[in-house]
Amino acid sequence: MPATREDLFARLESLGIATETRNHAPVFTVEEARALRGEIPGGHCKNLFLKDDKGNIWLIVCLEEAQIDLKAAPARIGSRRLSFGKPDLLREVLGVEPGSVTPFGLINDTARRVNVVLDAAMMAHDLLNYHPLENTATTTIRPSGLVTFIRSCGHQPAIVAVA
Repeated sequence: MPATREDLFARLESLGIATETRNHAPVFTVEEARALRGEIPGGHCKNLFLKDDKGNIWLIVCLEEAQIDLKAAPARIGSRRLSFGKPDLLREVLGVEPGSVTPFGLINDTARRVNVVLDAAMMAHDLLNYHPLENTATTTIRPSGLVTFIRSCGHQPAIVAVA
C-alpha cells in the first residue's frame, strides 16, 4: 500500500520539517489550482513525471509558470529523449493518481527508481507548495525542508536550471 497523507506528515514531523497544509476542492490542472488556492504564500509548483527512451524515470519539479522544453531538457538533466510516464507507472512508482503528482510521492519510491530534478528558479523561493499525495490539499514547505525530505527517501535531487 502506498503511504497515506498521514504517513507523509509523520515523516516530515520526524525529520523536524515545518509545513502548513490547506485543504481545498480537488484540482487536476495548474489552471484549476490557480483559481482555488486563495492566499497561499510561496512558489506554486508543477511536477512532470517522465520516462526516457531507455526506461529511466524522471521527476522534474518546477514553478507552475515554467516552460519545460522536453526536447531540450535531456541535455540539461543528463537523460535521453523524454515522454510523459503512463498513469499505471505513476501509481506503481510514486503511489499517486494523475493530477496529484508531487515530490512527496518519493516516499513511495522505495526502489529509488526516480531521478529527481528540482528547477533552480523554484529553489530560489522562500516557500514552495505541493500536493500532499492527493490533490485535495496544498502543503507549504521551505526548499531546504524539501531537499531534506527527498534525501530521507534515498534520493539525491539535482538542482538544475531546466526551465
